[in-house]
Amino acid sequence: MISWHAIAVATLVATTSALLAGEIPADARRSGYSFMGADTRAMQDDDTSNPGMLFVLDGEALWSKKAGGADKACADCHGDARSSMKGVAARYPTFDKTLGRPVTLDQRINLCRADHQQASPLPYESHDILALSAFVARQSRGVAITAGDDPQLKPFVEQGRSLFMQREGQLNLACTNCHDDNFDKHLAGSPITQGQPTGYPLYRLEWQTLGSLERRLRSCMVGVRAQAYDYGAPELVALELYLMSRARGMPLETPAVRP
Repeated sequence: MISWHAIAVATLVATTSALLAGEIPADARRSGYSFMGADTRAMQDDDTSNPGMLFVLDGEALWSKKAGGADKACADCHGDARSSMKGVAARYPTFDKTLGRPVTLDQRINLCRADHQQASPLPYESHDILALSAFVARQSRGVAITAGDDPQLKPFVEQGRSLFMQREGQLNLACTNCHDDNFDKHLAGSPITQGQPTGYPLYRLEWQTLGSLERRLRSCMVGVRAQAYDYGAPELVALELYLMSRARGMPLETPAVRP
């Protein structure tokens, strides 16, 4: 049974001009913030109204909480996050020399837990991993994204770009069909943005909680009736890397608020 979302997507694409827009020039790229209504913008702008800040506060507490067999906290190695973590999230996903591949910020947190705290990894989309990620990324609010600059990341950026352009699912759609070709339109009443990942992890009113970019990507895959990759899959990491490199130069907004 095809849902209203699938029908809406199919209708949108069917009414699109045969001449597609193609990739968005760097100087024309816009944050999802610019597509939001006044109420949603106001919620993001005011930290006392932004529900994502509750996760940031929890992440701040976790930053100083000792964990694992080493009985160490993040702060024991990194000190004051306001200085040590400034600009860090803007570089992720980044290349890990030991693993020989890119890792996301969430994955880096779990690698630090395993290597330095001797602690178990935090599950994807768990409250604690989102809280720590949001707290770390919050320190880079306003910092320009630089992800993808490392030459070692080039093949992974290209992999992500190929996945972004690749049609999939029963609806035979690619990410580019919505976010390059049809931004500024609406889908089932919601604005279609350029898909710039400037605010993750972010609070979605639809979810009523904070969520990662991987969760959003998986939701899009389900929306086009494709098999979603597992959390942490190399394909999702490559897509995240491409999207972050595509947003290079744009300021981070974490935690953003979206419908």
